[in-house]
Amino acid sequence: MKTVLAKPGEVERAWWLVDAEGQVLGRLATRIAKILMGKHKPIYTPHVDTGDFVVVVNAEKVVLTGKKWEQKKYYRHSGYPGGLKIRTARQIRETHPERLIQLAVRRMLPKNKLGRRMLKRLKVYAGPAHPHEAQKPRVLKMEETPWLK
Repeated sequence: MKTVLAKPGEVERAWWLVDAEGQVLGRLATRIAKILMGKHKPIYTPHVDTGDFVVVVNAEKVVLTGKKWEQKKYYRHSGYPGGLKIRTARQIRETHPERLIQLAVRRMLPKNKLGRRMLKRLKVYAGPAHPHEAQKPRVLKMEETPWLK
């Protein structure tokens, strides 16, 4: 039996619509990362980008468990002495709620050129409206997807 490897030209990409309202951030991010990598497809090949597009709406209504809104901290550094910036999850949600999901998913993808290409297919919107109706995204219900767990 031969192993079949996917070729970049053979990959068919689908569009998925995910509603983040009431979803726990980490569990949502793992499922989105699997779709972006293409692990839900039988033609998955680790070194080929076989993933789909994911549109996330209602990012401002994502949930964190426990006291993580105040205790979870996000760090960035400017590269200069004293340039460390620390923000809590609540502060990020108030200014840019879509960044919480983008950061969580980005940290679950490969840390190379392939991972950066995968992240470009993630579209996150704070509210329920999105400009991707023309692509006819299929609604992805998290509780009905055992193949993503």
